Amino acid sequence: MALVSEFLGQLTLQLGGGDPTYPTVVPAPNFDPDKDAARIETAIKTKGVDEQTIIDVLTKRTYNQRREIAFAYERRAKKDMISALKGALSGSLETVILGLMKSTAQYDASEIKGSIKGLGTDEETLIEIVCSRSTAELMEIKKVYKEFFKKDLEKDVAGDTSGDFAKLLLALVETKRDEPSSVVDYQKIDEDARALYEAGVKRKGTDVKCWISIMSERSVPHLQKVFDRYKSYSPYDMQESIRKEVKGDLEKSFLTLVQCFENKQLYFANRLQDAMKSKGAKEKVLTRIMVSRCEVDLKKIRQEFKAHHGKSLYQTIAEHTKGDYQKALLSLCGGDD
Repeated sequence: MALVSEFLGQLTLQLGGGDPTYPTVVPAPNFDPDKDAARIETAIKTKGVDEQTIIDVLTKRTYNQRREIAFAYERRAKKDMISALKGALSGSLETVILGLMKSTAQYDASEIKGSIKGLGTDEETLIEIVCSRSTAELMEIKKVYKEFFKKDLEKDVAGDTSGDFAKLLLALVETKRDEPSSVVDYQKIDEDARALYEAGVKRKGTDVKCWISIMSERSVPHLQKVFDRYKSYSPYDMQESIRKEVKGDLEKSFLTLVQCFENKQLYFANRLQDAMKSKGAKEKVLTRIMVSRCEVDLKKIRQEFKAHHGKSLYQTIAEHTKGDYQKALLSLCGGDD
């Protein structure tokens, strides 16, 4: 059995032919949805609620498996499992478990919706999701957003943001990015690098439109080479140039983009570190990254975290959280490094 789990641990699954995935949550072997549903039902009915069982079952199953458990639960208990979990749980643990009952795209879509609902916008959430997701992920988020909220993501984003910040987010949401090509176009790399330099550092003021079109339309491998080439024109690298040229939400968005182009998992590792810098934790950010990336690339985020912050993600979470919330996150983390 050890061999199988070791093999599963090394397995990188392909997400619809897109980027390879490095999940910490993989399909449970010998999966029996009826058995799991019975365990959840008992845990919910127990006096005082048996949170541990709920955590053990739901954090160690993939979204597809959780869905099967929910169907089995409904057949057994004649009621909706998500509503039952809502009634039984509270606080941070409830947020994690209900997040796990959504697919990654559903979760991202509902986080975006939450960030633009009501008064004031939670720009931090909006920037993190829109600027870090791949074209395939964004297309799926748009589809789910439309199904769930009966509105176009583009319209909601446009209605809630303004200026160049809005233009950049919209350009990304339009998903016009080139597919990676096996042919390296050195001339185009040079042209784009020079255009980025001439639109920013070289002149007074910034031609933001030029930056937006290059960063929202070129493929990621192409942009990695462009940023490298950029250094031969500019005395500053791309991130330094962004900090010098633009401010506020626009600066944060461009920085997020460039950091994700260069090393997406390191970007998330740094976000996690930042969320656990002080005594407690910025639970919102911590929950969102753990829930949204556990079936995507959390294993690699863990590696980057350890390499750059000198301590494992597991230990850091253990120090900055407590109770059932901590147990759920550590289980999603999937091990110490």
